[in-house]
Amino acid sequence: MDIKIIGYDYKYAKYFYDYNIEWLETFFFVEPYDQEVLSKPETYIIDKGGYIFFAKNEERILGTVALMPTKEYGILELTKMAVLHEVRGKKIGQKLLQYCIDFAKEKQLKGLLLYSNTKLKNAIYLYRKYGFKELELEKDNPYQRADIKMLLEV
Repeated sequence: MDIKIIGYDYKYAKYFYDYNIEWLETFFFVEPYDQEVLSKPETYIIDKGGYIFFAKNEERILGTVALMPTKEYGILELTKMAVLHEVRGKKIGQKLLQYCIDFAKEKQLKGLLLYSNTKLKNAIYLYRKYGFKELELEKDNPYQRADIKMLLEV
């Protein structure tokens, strides 16, 4: 499958919202913070200096991921990664992850931070494989579902 990673365009905002809502409803639940960020990606991500990318095959959007600014300079949060349910398991998430890592290196960032849940065994395995290290999870982290925090220094 020929996949191209492209940057944010408002015309794809619907996919960013729909794919993430579907993923959250499948594996967890949609938290108010998720609803807010996904409904207003320009406000919460793009306008604050973040990025949203899409995996595209011909004219079809297959997946998405965001890099959202954090309080710490040079560290972006890898967040809102979701792949269209019918193409999960085809390494699209890995392509998005590798793209974000390469992008972070190119931008000379300090690192990529993420919050996840250990019930997502495949995702945690993948993050560790790509070099993410576990950090102490703060009690006031942004997500109720998060039980692990990881950082990749780039």
